[in-house]
Amino acid sequence: MEAPHSPAADAAPARLPDRPAVRLTVETPERMRELGRGLAALLRPGDLVMLTGELGAGKTTLTRGLGEGLGVRGAVTSPTFVIARVHPSLVGGPALVHVDAYRLGGGLDEMEDLDLDVSLPDSVVVVEWGDGKVEELSDDRLHVVIHRAVGADTNADTNADTEADPGADGADGVGGADERRTVTLTGFGSRWSDADLAALAVQAH
Repeated sequence: MEAPHSPAADAAPARLPDRPAVRLTVETPERMRELGRGLAALLRPGDLVMLTGELGAGKTTLTRGLGEGLGVRGAVTSPTFVIARVHPSLVGGPALVHVDAYRLGGGLDEMEDLDLDVSLPDSVVVVEWGDGKVEELSDDRLHVVIHRAVGADTNADTNADTEADPGADGADGVGGADERRTVTLTGFGSRWSDADLAALAVQAH
């Protein structure tokens, strides 16, 4: 008997990364910030960074380190209530555009008002909760996935604001009984084909 046909069988295969993923263990929130500072040294105008991780995983902590490394103006906090924040450079480098796409249920069409395609060539654009929403912005992008270590306290780094608002990162990785995180970095496109992401291991430990 012939197996029933599935529409998924006709779908285009998922885009494969241009080099193997790099997996790091990050022991503390300060190390997460240091990892962000180290990653900033690899970034340049036009880069798109997608951050994935559950509430409090450390997405905003990592982005805070990115902002410090890029030398941008303003405190980097979760942009949940304004969707996007632009941090201009203080050192003549690219601006940091920090986006929280948690409430944007649609794809790229729903994000057109943010003009990310206009900002991208001259900025570093970091999008939290962007999976399935911003991939069309660029064939060259870096996916950063943050997981709690097994046994981590999933409630220790939340507060009243984050409990009321699942889109916010809140304390974001501070104060947990087990603060260790696993960070997986995967580069897509020729931009990342020869980037030395493995060198970031020194910032993680």
